[in-house]
Amino acid sequence: MDKMMTIGETAKVLGVSITTLRRWEKEGRLQPDEITPGGHRRYDVAKLRPALYRLQRSDRKTVAYARVSSQGQKADLERQKQVLEMYCASQGWTFKVISDLGSGNQGEDSSFEEDLAKDVLEIITVFSARLYGSRSRKNQKLIDGMKQVGVDLSKFGGTELYSRC
Repeated sequence: MDKMMTIGETAKVLGVSITTLRRWEKEGRLQPDEITPGGHRRYDVAKLRPALYRLQRSDRKTVAYARVSSQGQKADLERQKQVLEMYCASQGWTFKVISDLGSGNQGEDSSFEEDLAKDVLEIITVFSARLYGSRSRKNQKLIDGMKQVGVDLSKFGGTELYSRC
């Protein structure tokens, strides 16, 4: 008989967890070659074929995600998708590439001024969230003032926004 390995060593060779080996034993997919009097599992090195067990996992699908934040980076998005596809294919994975162009734009092109107003509102939201932890009247007045500034900024259009900044 060849060298016998512990369950931990076997798991490492197969690239799976010990729990997976125990589950495979219950399912009848991989039985230990020996169980010691103490109940420890031992596996024969010569009988292990890691590729066999990895191939049985073909029902899994890998999801690759590519994203850019603006329309101007659309070419970068295509390159990201190609790189992800090549990598997944080289690993022999069954995969699907999902791509995202920006967030929150719902496919609409927004002007520079609209993007700037949204950014300012996001900053105000972050600072407001930090201040909400403190319940003092002073901080509440500051929060209300910041919210009003955000509302005022969102009402400005094109050149007015530049002239006030």
